[in-house]
Amino acid sequence: MTRLLVLAMLGFKPMTGYDIKVMLELSDAERWGGVLIGSIYNALKKLEKDGYIEVASIESTGHRQKAIYQITEKGRAHEQELVIEALEKSSVVYPTTLYSGVSFAFKLPTARAVEALEKQKKILEQEEKAINAGYEAKLIAMQGEMPALTQLAFDNMLEIVQVQSKFVHQAIEIMKKNNSLE
Repeated sequence: MTRLLVLAMLGFKPMTGYDIKVMLELSDAERWGGVLIGSIYNALKKLEKDGYIEVASIESTGHRQKAIYQITEKGRAHEQELVIEALEKSSVVYPTTLYSGVSFAFKLPTARAVEALEKQKKILEQEEKAINAGYEAKLIAMQGEMPALTQLAFDNMLEIVQVQSKFVHQAIEIMKKNNSLE
């Protein structure tokens, strides 16, 4: 996914590695793209080695030099292959750790299991806030014009978090109501 994001950024315009890093941080790519932002530098080296990008120019600022990269025609073709791969690959991910915990919660005192799920609930609330903040930042960056597919992605992320929050809430209610986990 890192390679795709780097190629996509360079498809907009030539950039330095730092520029790409900042753009991905601003768009919260670690959250929605599953990419570690620091990994872009390794991706840049590999993409350049493979001929997908090239150094367009070198800028000097003080004692530092910055390479400005641009995508090549080979890189544009590879970018399309990566987009197709991303669209075809299944991305259904279940909260397996949570399911395992709920399945074996009966081994804990009810109060302790509820306390643990309350922590999970707070984490999900923070995640929802982070998604909303990312949405607002993206909306500002896009000058109020959110592309339909980007809107769809944000809506889907929120819905996933809300469904999981509902699951946690229902599990807590069941545990409290029965006052037993058996």
